[in-house]
Amino acid sequence: MNLHAIWAIYRFEMARTFRTIGQSIVSPVLSTSLYFVVFGAAIGSRITEIDGIDYGAFIVPGLIMLMLLTQSTMNASFGIYFPRFTGTIYEILSAPVSGLEIAIGYVGAAATKSIVLGLIVLGTSFLFVPLTIAHPFWMLAFLVLTAITFSLLGFIIGIWADGFESLQIVPLLVITPLTFLGGTFYSTSVLPPFWQTVTLFNPVVYLVSGFRWSFFEVADVSPVISFGMTLFFLAVCLGAVWWIFKTGYRLKK
Repeated sequence: MNLHAIWAIYRFEMARTFRTIGQSIVSPVLSTSLYFVVFGAAIGSRITEIDGIDYGAFIVPGLIMLMLLTQSTMNASFGIYFPRFTGTIYEILSAPVSGLEIAIGYVGAAATKSIVLGLIVLGTSFLFVPLTIAHPFWMLAFLVLTAITFSLLGFIIGIWADGFESLQIVPLLVITPLTFLGGTFYSTSVLPPFWQTVTLFNPVVYLVSGFRWSFFEVADVSPVISFGMTLFFLAVCLGAVWWIFKTGYRLKK
């Protein structure tokens, strides 16, 4: 494996983050902090507890997951789309670098940014609400696996997209609505039985539920199932990326 090539791609993508630190780091953290203010103060005054957990603390895992999913997808999609847009992707493809190494470089950088953002938001949340983490190891496991999975999804979107507008379609019209409907700000147990069943078809429910369990040992879905579904989503995305490089989809003229 060409570690020098992976490191070069990774370092270039991370350098771009630090050049636009306001947009890449500060803006997502401020946006998430506003959720604490709006939902924690406004709605929290009406809903004091859910499953015995202070509402302000209850929404923390959901807010981190909301930020993680959108940022992982957008960072990775833009990271690979821009070289396609400028044509520099063909220089990378003509170099002695495999598809696996290219994917590791871009996806690794996007996942790193998202994990850092997630940890910053987690640290910020301690300023707003009393928070405990029952299972730190599993919290990090869900955080890292989710960041990698949705960075892979973003990588796929970046290759599929035929314009900058297309990059926004999946994050804004698919991922964000699914996250809001996936128990980010509430427990699915408060829904009528029919809608509880319907939400099980929302993949984000498993991610949010497993991540919340790592904090409070409270979950809408068994943490074992949540972890298994996370690995399943990861495997699907890996398979899709493998197929893209095997067939040259949208990479070769």
